Amino acid sequence: MHRFVRFDHRRRTMLCAGAAWVASAAVAGMPAFAQETKRPIGIIGSGRIGSTIGGLWVKAGHPVLFSSRHPEELKDLVASLGALARSGSVSDAIAFGDVNFIAVPYGALPQVGRDHADALKDKVVLDACNAVAARDGAIAEEVERDGIGVTSQKYLPGTRLVRAFNTTSYMIFAREANRPDPKLAIPIAGDDSEAVSIAAALVRDAGFDPVIVGKLADARIFQRGGPGYGQPVSAAELRQKLSL
Repeated sequence: MHRFVRFDHRRRTMLCAGAAWVASAAVAGMPAFAQETKRPIGIIGSGRIGSTIGGLWVKAGHPVLFSSRHPEELKDLVASLGALARSGSVSDAIAFGDVNFIAVPYGALPQVGRDHADALKDKVVLDACNAVAARDGAIAEEVERDGIGVTSQKYLPGTRLVRAFNTTSYMIFAREANRPDPKLAIPIAGDDSEAVSIAAALVRDAGFDPVIVGKLADARIFQRGGPGYGQPVSAAELRQKLSL
């Protein structure tokens, strides 16, 4: 019972923050977003990718909780983003988010899955993690053998997993977000059709154009070293390159 009470408190706090943003937007003459369409998002891993993509969602009107093993180190980040941004622990982020975005070194993924299995169950999780052999060790070999989508789902069981935002650097994301059409293409893949639709909407909110590649097994096409990785192109160009 105690856990649900805390969750309700976080949701009330989030709603108040969202209301404050809408009010401030009206005063400033900015278009206020429909509050019900803006999902609270928990960021697991607030390094360069997590902070960049999370920041884009804040600017699009989503309440975002950035998490870290050292949340106090995120004070400057959340202060720079305004009332819709806050920081906390990984547990805080998971509880806060209707959607969670995970961007940690791939070798840490199994531990995240073990430590937070119950809290993550049935959550929509966008996975931007990449396996790097020199950093992540043996799990990178598993990714090469089985594909990264299948491997991530293995270590995040029970989640509604979507692969997204893993194909380029944070600098390109920051520079190319919300550019004039055609937008930068972001390949995504997942087994849960509703989760994929939610992920596609969040890709658009961040200022990009989603390209649905297929199921999690198909995510190997745009994993590190795949033909869809590192392609700073439009959606039409990416579909052509991947024969979609």
